[in-house]
Amino acid sequence: MLRRHGATTIATLTTIKTRPDFLAVRGGVKASCPSCLIEARQRKLLPAPPLRTKSKTVDPSLVRFGFTVTKKLGNAVARNRIRRRLKAAILASAGSRTMAGFDYVVVARSAAFDRPFDDLVADLARCLEKLQNQTVKPKPSAPTRV
Repeated sequence: MLRRHGATTIATLTTIKTRPDFLAVRGGVKASCPSCLIEARQRKLLPAPPLRTKSKTVDPSLVRFGFTVTKKLGNAVARNRIRRRLKAAILASAGSRTMAGFDYVVVARSAAFDRPFDDLVADLARCLEKLQNQTVKPKPSAPTRV
């Protein structure tokens, strides 16, 4: 997503912010690299909410990213640096490697803190390509008896 800021255009990410949205991605396809693990799942299409509710509907073609950086990786300063680096690397590498209507959760690893930025971008590009090549397998249905 692009946002105008004065005379310049700044690329921004649409991020996942609520716990239920993060949990909805669990169990999706995964790809890992030295700096992070990425999990992806296609969003379920929900009907539009009633007019009186304040809940937001999400554009079905939108790509959203969520970032998880645990306290094991350092104090707040270190965690925020990792999150900023991952966001910048995603903006640099995502491009055509993401699928419309999918949510992605990026789980940081300790290497994301001091890994050279070019290597971080390459790692994320490889992970996103792996995810794009994998197919989302449907859950097995209960066996039917004849």
